[in-house]
Amino acid sequence: MAKARRITANLPDDLLRDAMRVTRAGITETVIEGLRLVRRTRVYDRAMALKGRVRLAIDIEQSRERRRR
Repeated sequence: MAKARRITANLPDDLLRDAMRVTRAGITETVIEGLRLVRRTRVYDRAMALKGRVRLAIDIEQSRERRRR
């Protein structure tokens, strides 16, 4: 695990309780999973912003060929 930071946060009790029920984990693990979800969502949104802007020239038949060892 990377370097950790100790924080103090005021979280809505019902939201935290529901999230912990979903993750079936403790507070720290639940918050970490939530932060990872935020990061993953941001990356997904950036990728979707490129939709229709990137043009690929792919030869499907050639890409399906596999080299034999």
